[in-house]
Amino acid sequence: MEVVVGPQRCVPPAGGSAVTIGAYDGVHRGHQQLIAELRSRAQERSLASVVVTFDRHPATVVRPESAPALLTGLAHKLELLAATGVERTLVVPFDRDRADESAEDFVLEVLVRALDTRLVVVGADFHFGHGRKGTVALLGEMGAEQGFDVIGWDLAGDAGGQVISSTRIRALLAAGDVAGAADLLGRPHQVRGPIAHGDARGGTELGMPTANVAVEPGIALPADGIYAAWHERPGGERHPAVVSVGRRPTYYAEAGERMVESHLLDFAGDLYGEQAAVGFVARMRAEQRFDTSAALAAQMRADAEAARRVLARSS
Repeated sequence: MEVVVGPQRCVPPAGGSAVTIGAYDGVHRGHQQLIAELRSRAQERSLASVVVTFDRHPATVVRPESAPALLTGLAHKLELLAATGVERTLVVPFDRDRADESAEDFVLEVLVRALDTRLVVVGADFHFGHGRKGTVALLGEMGAEQGFDVIGWDLAGDAGGQVISSTRIRALLAAGDVAGAADLLGRPHQVRGPIAHGDARGGTELGMPTANVAVEPGIALPADGIYAAWHERPGGERHPAVVSVGRRPTYYAEAGERMVESHLLDFAGDLYGEQAAVGFVARMRAEQRFDTSAALAAQMRADAEAARRVLARSS
């Protein structure tokens, strides 16, 4: 997949483009189905398939006080988009000027001049441009003038008929339902970051060394608790793990920074400094406070065995 940053750097594909536009946070099953439809129609018309997305969630600029936590950082999102088979992704930098841009100007700059768009496929409730005044209807009107067709695609639903959305997935994560989130994503929810130094209690005091994953700020974490997970090392090497998300109440009376601590099962080695990707499979219990380190260590050993059983069924 070709990645272009900024419409001014974009050379229109020969023969024109079939385009979809959106934040595409999480690249969940609904997104995947829409992109599959885009690719199919692009192939029928010998057009290049293109996703137009943004370098940050527009809400972080338009309404930062209520912007959602993200399911994927930009690099992760681009990896997931590449896996859909789309030919090109145009990443549009989103700042205050872009937020103030009219829907009409966005269409002319991005769709017409940068991509020579011949077909647009977006969700039926898609909105864009200043004040969210851009709609599927507006796209249709401009398409009739500028030479592109528009399809408002009904958003995909789950087995119960509910629409699959990034908002729903965030709510499931906030409730600790990582299995439900994985069903809508089409894969376990994953957080990424380098392994940083922590309190060094795991190996010396508790007998179970943990890797402190310094997750990129603004990424959605599941509810505090203990999870069975897959811990991926550089190069794709994957290990079963038991992962704690929380504030370590056994050692800290006041709520501190939330941490993601991963204990790799049947692994010995130095992880410090390397990048990690943790994919959450199942929540096993809530976070709790223990009276002694010995009691916590006993529970951690039990958690590790429980995680081993869960992950044996998901490998």
